[in-house]
Amino acid sequence: MSKKIGILFGKENTFPFALIDRINQKNVDGITAEEVAVNVVRQAEPTGYSVIIDRISQDVPFYRAYLKNAALTGTTVINNPFWWSADEKFFNSALAESIGVPVPKTVILPSHHRPEDTDENSFRNLVFPTNWEEIFDYIGFPAYMKPHDGGGWKSVYRVENPADLFKKHAETAQLVMMLQEEILFDSYFRCYCLDQKNVLVMPYEPRNPHHLRYVVENPVTDKKLLNKIEQLTIELNEALGYDFNTVEFAVRDGIPYAIDFCNPAPDADLHSVGQENFDWIVENAANMAIAKAQANKAGQANLSWGTFIETQFKGGKTALKKKVIKASSVKKKVIKVSSGKKIASKPNAPKKAASQKVVVKKIAADKLTKIEGIGPKIEGLLKADGIGTFAELAKASKKKLKEILSEAGPRFQMHSPDTWKKQAKIAAKGDWDALKELQASLDGGKVRS
Repeated sequence: MSKKIGILFGKENTFPFALIDRINQKNVDGITAEEVAVNVVRQAEPTGYSVIIDRISQDVPFYRAYLKNAALTGTTVINNPFWWSADEKFFNSALAESIGVPVPKTVILPSHHRPEDTDENSFRNLVFPTNWEEIFDYIGFPAYMKPHDGGGWKSVYRVENPADLFKKHAETAQLVMMLQEEILFDSYFRCYCLDQKNVLVMPYEPRNPHHLRYVVENPVTDKKLLNKIEQLTIELNEALGYDFNTVEFAVRDGIPYAIDFCNPAPDADLHSVGQENFDWIVENAANMAIAKAQANKAGQANLSWGTFIETQFKGGKTALKKKVIKASSVKKKVIKVSSGKKIASKPNAPKKAASQKVVVKKIAADKLTKIEGIGPKIEGLLKADGIGTFAELAKASKKKLKEILSEAGPRFQMHSPDTWKKQAKIAAKGDWDALKELQASLDGGKVRS
């Protein structure tokens, strides 16, 4: 059965055509790519596309409506148009803090002008005047003021002091703005993240002219820092559910602060990102689009949702990193820290000597999506079967892994676990350089032929 991948775009000239050409060059059986053609849009009528990569609907509301209708009828839309419509930067900043990703101190400000068709009675619940002194003490100066739901670096102001803020705030009219702490950074990075797992960390200089922002020598060789940035990028995109996004980090005193991480149609132009970055984006976007097309099930929901939304659907609570587990609430697992090893004691183990250090916590699962070929849904299948760490995956038999995929249905049977064990053994040792070297020889988790 043939499946079409469509690219929906606007003013771009380099990336969309390069992506279409690369997908078609791969000559994958039954998979073709083309520019999306939108004509008459009837409600609940399929588009004919298995996958659509959206690069323009943030500027064209008609396209956003078209994409929601396409998603309803089974198209895999990248990025999810429903979540993209609801998403905004202030919420993302709050979500990032809740999962333990460092972000600048941020507050949201009431709009300077009242929205149309409102009067003073519409704001009875808003304390007046606003306690500006509390805001200034918390954020400090200089600071950045930007729309709470905007993008494309529009209506962004650097404010030096209260008088400067009040003057510039008056220019924002009905926009709802947020005020954010300035991070004086030692280095800065922009990270592409595709399929919530493939990351390209790019040195970036936001103070340069637009066409020169990627033209910067990277003074950072600290592998621990670069790995941390990659890890935080994946965590943010898993929480948000974006398959095509960029995350920007300002590094201050060795700590990477997520500055801008809601870019579902990020710049991918050859002339701004440079040839090497461009080639990576095109190649990995092509691989992702093909995999999404192969996994697409006609007539069913095929959208990606982040872990924040998924926990709500399941009736659970958002998993927060910053939480305290009381000793009285954990009855079965007591972990003793000794020589760097974790040893689980039995529920009724004898009381330890007072000199021994005992901490109480749950054993955290590894992020199996770091294994090429394993996405969030396969990770869920593995964890449901008791395989939640790299060590457990490394020990699992290939037969067992194939059984898990087979029992999950045709959508998962096409995946090959042949390299998962080898990757997991390396990941269990924490040797991320060796893992990257191995993954460079793979294509979707399979050894390139």
